Amino acid sequence: MNRRLLLAAPFGVALLGGGAFYAMLRGLQTGSFDPRGVPSQLIGKPLPEFQLPGFSRADVLARKRPVIINFFASWCVPCVDEAPTLMALHQRGVPIWGIAYKDKPAATQGFLARHGNPFTNLASDEPGLVAIDWGVTGVPETYLIDAQGIVQWRFVGPLPDAAVDGLSKLVAS
Repeated sequence: MNRRLLLAAPFGVALLGGGAFYAMLRGLQTGSFDPRGVPSQLIGKPLPEFQLPGFSRADVLARKRPVIINFFASWCVPCVDEAPTLMALHQRGVPIWGIAYKDKPAATQGFLARHGNPFTNLASDEPGLVAIDWGVTGVPETYLIDAQGIVQWRFVGPLPDAAVDGLSKLVAS
């Protein structure tokens, strides 16, 4: 009897996994599943405490104005897609503070040399520990911090071109 249960266990796991995958695909078809819909625990809360080479929480709060914080990486293909949108925001005077996630400084500098540097300030989270505190699920990921240091908004994935006008109005100095 125990052998039969052991033999049936992988089948049961495969059946559950297949069912979950099918439910996700059905949700994508009907529009009820949003792969970017992972809620952030930071929305409406103060910016988490952090200290990185480049800037810290205190530096963001000292600004006393809204700021965009963007997690990116040189090895991230969607970050290349997002680069022109960030440059458009930068050209409109939007302060964007970048955090290079799990990236070597030389690779980060090479990425910025190739795709432009839209960042007012740049920090490095090489071990990725600050990203964990923020709840980053992958790069690119962008946050809007208000003048009081409260996280107001989060976007997972490359910012669309349509975000330029709205963010410019909210944040421009």
